[in-house]
Amino acid sequence: MSAVTAGTAGAGGIGWALADSWTMTRRELAHWARQPVQVVVGLVFPVMLLLMFNYLVGGGRGVDGDNTEFLVPGMLALTMAFGLESTMLAVTQDLGKGVIDRFRSMPMVSGAVLVGRSAADMLQSVAALAVMTGVGYALGWRWHNGPAAALAALGLLLLLRFAMLWIGIHLAMVAGRPEMVQAVQILVWPVGFLSNVFASPESMPGWLGSVVEWNPMSATATAVRDLFGNPGGATGSWAAEHAELLAVLWPVALLAVFFPLAVRRFARLSR
Repeated sequence: MSAVTAGTAGAGGIGWALADSWTMTRRELAHWARQPVQVVVGLVFPVMLLLMFNYLVGGGRGVDGDNTEFLVPGMLALTMAFGLESTMLAVTQDLGKGVIDRFRSMPMVSGAVLVGRSAADMLQSVAALAVMTGVGYALGWRWHNGPAAALAALGLLLLLRFAMLWIGIHLAMVAGRPEMVQAVQILVWPVGFLSNVFASPESMPGWLGSVVEWNPMSATATAVRDLFGNPGGATGSWAAEHAELLAVLWPVALLAVFFPLAVRRFARLSR
């Protein structure tokens, strides 16, 4: 952190930090107005996957109960992971254009850049959840355990998203160039599909089902299904029976690793 930045942070305290972070958040939100197509595509793509797997491919293999009610919670979890590339692209573009270096030279709290990026990303994630739940409701999906359980499920989904966000921020600063985002995109898909989003682990070979059940995305999807009262929740294994616990522990563990790595990497930029 520069001497000017440190002095500003010390004088203004939390108030300066919040003001600077809000400024950076508004900057990210302003990009939505200038690039509406990118925002719309980000919201529509998960909807296309939901419709495709619900009507064309057919999800829910090995599940007793309504296929749509099994598929929608899984797609909500998958949506929280698929925004990783847009976060990485935004950070790498700012790095490539020298925008972050200019911000670091200004009298502002250094961490506000990362806070603004993460806040805007979480707002977009809330919008994505709203769109997906609305489409799911139109397809016939329902939750059955009341509003408190539904809010807890949405909280677990956003917790997973927050952890994935900081993984993306760290990897973006490691990659440094927008072209490297494609390599991460190739890795996100196998991790996403190696889960119980589209099929129950019981329908898979034993070894594969065990791997799938311990996927962080599977933990969140199973916990969300339990909270919504949808089929495909606990299946008898320890991971499935304690899905709500794992749905908290996995994101917290990922945050414990990647949040400090991202902050440290950001602090070392331009040194």
